[in-house]
Amino acid sequence: MSHNAPRKIGLFIVGDEILSGRRTDKHLSKVISLLNDRGMQLSWARVLPDDLDTLVEEYKRSFASGDIVFSSGGIGATPDDKTRDAVALALGVKLELHPIAAKLITSRFQELAKEGRGSIDMGTPENQRRLAMGVFPAGAEIVPNPYNKIPGFFIQDHTFVPGFPEMAWPMLEWTLDQRYAMYHNLRPAEVHSVLAYALPESRITPALEFIELNWPGVRTFSLPSVAKDNQPPYVDLGVKGQAPAVQEAFSYLKGEILRVGGRFSF
Repeated sequence: MSHNAPRKIGLFIVGDEILSGRRTDKHLSKVISLLNDRGMQLSWARVLPDDLDTLVEEYKRSFASGDIVFSSGGIGATPDDKTRDAVALALGVKLELHPIAAKLITSRFQELAKEGRGSIDMGTPENQRRLAMGVFPAGAEIVPNPYNKIPGFFIQDHTFVPGFPEMAWPMLEWTLDQRYAMYHNLRPAEVHSVLAYALPESRITPALEFIELNWPGVRTFSLPSVAKDNQPPYVDLGVKGQAPAVQEAFSYLKGEILRVGGRFSF
């Protein structure tokens, strides 16, 4: 993969609590913002349940894709946290206590013990369970957690962080800046669009299909509206991609809107 070429970036949001509505996801909009700040773009996002089989299959696909992937949630130490097990199964590797993670977790909970919050003995059942948060797939590297020292992990262009935004977001920022700085601000895609009136989507769809077929790398979009407040309905039509292809495709699109009887404004 050339450092001069943008890469696809994906996001997994893991947790039954998101799917059930017990909690509302905050990661999607934040990750989009973090990427936009660096001239990068999210290619896909999926919300996944805390189901081992589902996670294994999704991670198998994402590891095979070659994409940069961020995954939030499911890396705690309770029975519903299945992300680490799923990653190990997807990669066919063992789980093991990461030595640096063990030191960081020990340091964290010994600090709390000195404040009267728990035992300083890391051999207690409670502290052994806490140490389990440092058990990662073999070959993983840690992702620093400035909030409470308990790290996430990184393996094969996949970054795994907790579900808590206070922890996850600085960990993702660190990863973007330390591991992927070479992909910042690489040939940002251009987006060109118009508001098309008196034009059903079905009539302009052949033009959109023609664009994607004849201008490789250029993507089209069509976002219809409904009439309201005495305003006529319209379709937000556009293209995104790299110059000069995207500019050529946009000129073609505008011509097709007029040719099939529509009109447009910017």
